[in-house]
Amino acid sequence: MGRALAHRNFRLFFYGQSISLVGTWMTRIATGWLVYRLTGSALMLGIVGFAGQFPSFLLAPFAGVFIDRTNKHHLLIFTQVLAMVHSFALAVLTLTNLITIWQVVALSIFQGLINAFDMPTRQSLLVELIEDKDDLSNAIALNSSMVNAARLIGPSIGGMLIAAVGEGWCFMTDAVSYIAVLGSLCAIKITARPRQSFQGKRVWHELSEGWTYVSRSRLIRSILLLLALVSLVGMPYTVLMPVMADKVLEGGPNTLGLMMAATGVGALIGALVLAARRSVLHLGKYIPLAAIMFGTGLVLFAMSRSLWLSIPLLVVTGLGFITQLAVSNTLLQTIVDEDKRGRVMSYYVMAFMGTAPFGSLLAGTIAERWGAPLTLAIGGMGCVLGGIWFFRILPELREELRPIYRKKGILPEIATGIQEATELRIPPE
Repeated sequence: MGRALAHRNFRLFFYGQSISLVGTWMTRIATGWLVYRLTGSALMLGIVGFAGQFPSFLLAPFAGVFIDRTNKHHLLIFTQVLAMVHSFALAVLTLTNLITIWQVVALSIFQGLINAFDMPTRQSLLVELIEDKDDLSNAIALNSSMVNAARLIGPSIGGMLIAAVGEGWCFMTDAVSYIAVLGSLCAIKITARPRQSFQGKRVWHELSEGWTYVSRSRLIRSILLLLALVSLVGMPYTVLMPVMADKVLEGGPNTLGLMMAATGVGALIGALVLAARRSVLHLGKYIPLAAIMFGTGLVLFAMSRSLWLSIPLLVVTGLGFITQLAVSNTLLQTIVDEDKRGRVMSYYVMAFMGTAPFGSLLAGTIAERWGAPLTLAIGGMGCVLGGIWFFRILPELREELRPIYRKKGILPEIATGIQEATELRIPPE
């Protein structure tokens, strides 16, 4: 399960990020509670969510071109420094009681600009940290495990800190935690690889090339479309969690922390199960299954009025969402051409994070008028329908996937058979 940790660079990345991401999840829960404390508005929760995610939708394709042209390792160090500055600014403004809702919106936009480059860079760099590509799927699953272990621990600590000393110390803890990830990134040594020459190529040409590559592959296109749908209608449940904790379940910041931690438990279980797999074969079926599981959990959670019933339902929800996300990531990383990796992963981030702001804005608007439970139920049904659609086209997608697996040697027995058949057609000298 932990075989990718045998690679020094990935091990450094894993441990540094593990510490930093706990702080990141503390900031996420603290930001949601701060916005709700300042405004008491579900609509403002949606607006702040929109502000933090819209830059990923707007800039992701351009970020992909830039990532393919530049040193991913150095770029990630730069984005992490900016992220530390963002958390420190939030901490100072909150601790000095100068924070306003529009400052939160502005800083969310700043974080969104950072994420537009940081997330596809992180995904693209992962393959360079693993010398043995057979361990790539394990590394992606362990990366998801790391994120979701932090998703479990961070909100739990964050909820207690908010209740005890306020949101400001959550932001400050996050700012300090970036020291760990920056230290690990600086210790990583990556051997320079031959890079494709982009000399003479215009940015618009590369944008067009990346779009054509994604749109002409039904497999890549379908994975991204389902991910975009789930992010649009299902992902905004995280934005409405403060409303569910306060108005529906009649709790406070500790309740919110417990709810967020429950989704983290489910997500961690899903990531660990995927980490135990030794091959990417037969992964495709988990994408629609996970989308249906996520949507069903969301619908039932929307109907619940008991915290102790909501907790296991949120575990199921977290399990479904991270399984779809991690499997989609693994398949894309496996089948993509190396020279287009940055651009494809930017579309992955665009599908995952880029559609979410519109969902956050829509969910906040609907919840303000008809309530958070109905909003979540509608989103959950959308995810279920998306999963059913993917199931229907799955046999056709497998037909497209098989030749790619053969070419990459993932189906060695078939690849060997083809090679032997070819040799038999060549007459002996």
